[in-house]
Amino acid sequence: MTGTDWGALGVNLAAAAATAGAVLLATFAIAVRRGLHRLVDIAWGLAFAAVAAVTWLLSAGHGDDGRRLLVAAATLLWGLRLAAHIAHRSRGHGEDPRYTALLDKAPGNRTLYALRIVYLGQAALVWLISLPVQAASYSSAPLDALAYCGLALWATGLVFEAVGDHQLARFKADPANRGRIMDQGLWAWTRHPNYFGDSLVWWGLYLLACTAWQPALAVLVSPVLMTLLLTIGSGKRLLEKHMAHRPGYAAYTARTSGFLPLPPRKAVPGKPERMT
Repeated sequence: MTGTDWGALGVNLAAAAATAGAVLLATFAIAVRRGLHRLVDIAWGLAFAAVAAVTWLLSAGHGDDGRRLLVAAATLLWGLRLAAHIAHRSRGHGEDPRYTALLDKAPGNRTLYALRIVYLGQAALVWLISLPVQAASYSSAPLDALAYCGLALWATGLVFEAVGDHQLARFKADPANRGRIMDQGLWAWTRHPNYFGDSLVWWGLYLLACTAWQPALAVLVSPVLMTLLLTIGSGKRLLEKHMAHRPGYAAYTARTSGFLPLPPRKAVPGKPERMT
């Protein structure tokens, strides 16, 4: 008989909350010292990796070893790659305008506001979004067809995200592209291949936790929340607001899908953008 060790999972939920909080609080201390809150973007992936590592250690003897190893390795690889990419991308740059704008609106002490809204808020999101990683690790169900479907979805998302990031970095590195809109490779099919890939990663991890209806229902909030953050939260919406006035961006949005990868389309004058 297979199932989930709910008691041990409860202990892990507390440990995961403490782990996420520790990573973000440490990042807060470093960011305040350096006056650079953009460091929290690097901590996002690191916090997920730390939660996955702690979960793998604590779940020994409680869940199926194959599922435990698979979900831990998948989350670690995703989180560490993302952190490394953001660290490399932001090297030598000053503060992110998003955080400057946010803290300029702070009611009262800017530092305490950053701690509460940015760091503790992200720690809570890491804990909530990592629920499938934790639940899957405490399931005694052996790997099955649905788990391998989840792995395939995760791998597709990781490749999409990594390739999109690489293509954009290479494009920006060419001085001839200064001021131009990236509309090549995966970016010709979706304006946000990295965000789309991110979403697939978490839907894949969600499937790895779907060993029975109880955990499947309990952790559904994770991929739904991540997708909402990427599309209407702090991802796509804010980036497009920032890019809206750049020359050529309106034409790019007219021919390129907003999220789901679709063949480029011919722009029709006066026709509103398709919501995808």
